[in-house]
Amino acid sequence: MGVFDIFKISASGMKAQRTRMDTIASNLANVQTTKTDEGGPYRKKEVVFKTVDVSDDKGFRGALSKQVDGVHVDGVRESDKPFQQVYNPGHPDADEKGYVTYPNVNMMEEMTDMTAAARAYEANVNVLSTTKDMFIKTLELIK
Repeated sequence: MGVFDIFKISASGMKAQRTRMDTIASNLANVQTTKTDEGGPYRKKEVVFKTVDVSDDKGFRGALSKQVDGVHVDGVRESDKPFQQVYNPGHPDADEKGYVTYPNVNMMEEMTDMTAAARAYEANVNVLSTTKDMFIKTLELIK
């Protein structure tokens, strides 16, 4: 592992969590959207993560070389959870029985996921800060 690989690992985690927070914000913004351009209600989006090698040594790996795993957003997919049916005959999007199909977004789940993403982002910031402090103290010892 290179000296600066820890910065790359933390940066990849921060970037991935930012994408997760953006996706959650989109879900929350569309929690009441009953019609989209594709037709039907908004469908919840979910971020899929994948580990990736963030080290500089992409070529030959000796016996002592190790892969340095960071995280990468592999994609954003639509959730397959069922939509919510709510009886509201006065709603313009109600069907003939008076039911409105709402998105499959649960506000409490989204807020919990947002908190978890924010804490993961903050943990990566703390790793960067601690590592920087260690480098500075090491340089002071060398003086």
